[in-house]
Amino acid sequence: MKNGMTTVFYVDDNARSRRLLTSVLAECGFEMITAADPLEGLCRCRKIRFDLALLDYQMPSLTGSQLAKEIKLLTPHVPIVLLSGYAVLPPTELVFVDAYFGHGTHLDDLIDTMRRLTNAKPPRRVSRTSATAWSDST
Repeated sequence: MKNGMTTVFYVDDNARSRRLLTSVLAECGFEMITAADPLEGLCRCRKIRFDLALLDYQMPSLTGSQLAKEIKLLTPHVPIVLLSGYAVLPPTELVFVDAYFGHGTHLDDLIDTMRRLTNAKPPRRVSRTSATAWSDST
């Protein structure tokens, strides 16, 4: 944690989803570092420090599950959260993942899990997000 903020490394090839979720999570007190594709993400994660990895599942060249495996090999202590537009993924896709959220996930559930996995406390100035469902548009 830098300056008391949890640093989240978010990899998603969908620019719209990446911008939206990055903005929302930053407003909730997370410091966001992003990558637009898994190969860029793999290269960047070797050079940066982060407290949690947030990965989209469906991406070109590597799935989020494959990227999770590579990140765990580099930083085994860092929790990984996988997001998917699918409702369910097979257990074989979740081996290196600490939490998984599929289609219809409530944003509050995602944020609460991210805070729990990193022992982060919500900032005082930020109110709770609405309980609207956030779904990956990939």
